Amino acid sequence: MAEINALVEAGSVSAGPPLGPQLGPLGVDIGQVVSEINEKTKDFEGMEIPVTVKVDEDTNEFEIEVGTPPTAAMIKEEVELEALSSHPKDEKVADMFIEQCIKIAKSKLPDLNCSELKSAVKQVVGTCVSAGVMVEDKDPKKVLEEIDEGKYDEEIENEKTELTEEEKEEIRKKREELQEKMEEREEEYREKAEEILKQIEQEEKEEEEEFSRDEKVSRLEAEEIPYEIIVEYLPEEEEEEEGEEEA
Repeated sequence: MAEINALVEAGSVSAGPPLGPQLGPLGVDIGQVVSEINEKTKDFEGMEIPVTVKVDEDTNEFEIEVGTPPTAAMIKEEVELEALSSHPKDEKVADMFIEQCIKIAKSKLPDLNCSELKSAVKQVVGTCVSAGVMVEDKDPKKVLEEIDEGKYDEEIENEKTELTEEEKEEIRKKREELQEKMEEREEEYREKAEEILKQIEQEEKEEEEEFSRDEKVSRLEAEEIPYEIIVEYLPEEEEEEEGEEEA
């Protein structure tokens, strides 16, 4: 029994890489395999999904096992964001209802190391902590406490996953509000970075010595300037290419 493991784009698998070239030598009907995978993964369209194809080389029969996307990817899809927070402690980028956490937990339950939906919901909410996503307009750590206290037992026991149109609109408005706050904070970081770099420039003139990039980066990091903003002002130096021809 041959086994092929691959990460594929759900609902859009083709006979090309990564699966096609691996399936070809096994004599299996590639079109049939691709069609079945696309059918099984269509609910996660647009996300990457782990897939295992087992092929009996004697009979050309096959079995397909489909996993689920990482929890963080499912959260990002659920809240319709291009990226989650790079600084989850300070920057919140979206808000979710507990119903959305239950929805993700139900999908992830077969892949999680737990047998109860409540435990799976807690894992999803826990991922929200590191993703910078609030739950029920609260810090997800607080929601974890509330889950333990039984506050959401009814929703979890009834596997409530649907939102009203009003709730969906509330999520959209909250996301826009958080995005505006994040943009304001980024602008504050940039202004602070410019101020620090001007101070460094003045010190260089007074000491008649140029500071290294690492020294400048350390000064900015000490003031908690995010690294992605630091590299806007201090681009990373390109490494010298190996194997340069000797003169």
